[in-house]
Amino acid sequence: MIKTFNELINYLKHPILKEDKYLDATYRLQKFFHILIISILTSTLLMPIFGLIEAFGLIDMKQHAMKELTENFSKTTIFFLAVVMAPLIEELIFRAPLTLFKNKNTFKIFFYVFAVLFGIVHLSNFTITKNVILLAPVLVAPQIILGGYLGYIRIRFGLLWSIALHACYNTFFILLSFAGDSFQ
Repeated sequence: MIKTFNELINYLKHPILKEDKYLDATYRLQKFFHILIISILTSTLLMPIFGLIEAFGLIDMKQHAMKELTENFSKTTIFFLAVVMAPLIEELIFRAPLTLFKNKNTFKIFFYVFAVLFGIVHLSNFTITKNVILLAPVLVAPQIILGGYLGYIRIRFGLLWSIALHACYNTFFILLSFAGDSFQ
């Protein structure tokens, strides 16, 4: 997994439009699960920042869109939206176009632009206030980083792999959220 992490970091420093030609299923699944674990760990390591932001009264996390979803929709509907629809739609918008940029410099710019836009879209999960705007880079950092990870697997393995990674990532956090609801 350390090797995959290093490959991922090196790629994010210098993204290039180059598919991984090694098609062995075991190899690809291993890389996929390594990146999934890295994605989950990255977000988990960033979570305490959100606790501090809320503790200092800068943002009320109870006004997060997920709270509203759980109050208005069944868990089945939320699961479908988060695990099927969001990955499909978001990957088609933010990762599918990446292969259109054949020029090395243009590709690199748009790789980062799409990762940042992916993060910015997730600001809609918050009630927009002055503090949300000021803290936007921190609030969407997990999604921007995830956008880079998803871009990596999309370019290296293909669009279906980024959709699957996005779906598995969302599944982990949705199930964690549902488990947390059980204890309240």
